[in-house]
Amino acid sequence: MKINILFIVLRLILGGMMVYGGIQKFQKPIPSPIEVVEKAEKFKAPEKESTLQKILYISGAKQTGYFWQVLGIAELLFGLLVLLQGSGFIGAIFLLPITLHIFLFHLFLEADEINELLQTGGLFAINIALVLKEHKKWKHLVWIKPI
Repeated sequence: MKINILFIVLRLILGGMMVYGGIQKFQKPIPSPIEVVEKAEKFKAPEKESTLQKILYISGAKQTGYFWQVLGIAELLFGLLVLLQGSGFIGAIFLLPITLHIFLFHLFLEADEINELLQTGGLFAINIALVLKEHKKWKHLVWIKPI
């Protein structure tokens, strides 16, 4: 019983964070390429290289005209699936590459931000735990017994 409550709380955390992150992707207008270049110019010094990398990476995703929006929709949709009881497992499966990517972004581009690294690592760990909890549903797809 306590385990089920724990997994409900974990689903609420992961789903809530993904829904929040998805909504945030649509809160600010996408900057023009000129605005991105002007912002990047401020961080050309070698000691600010990691900040420049983050700005260029996120701005590049926004400048594609589709990727940032697709990511926001995916986070929103899959987060909602995790929050709904019947679709929580499939939502967790679909969120795995997204939470991995978010964690790796913070690991490689913001390694000095320990709080964010712990938060995103925690979200990825929650995502893995939610998928592993349902291993009986997918184990037969991964491990086929030899004849």
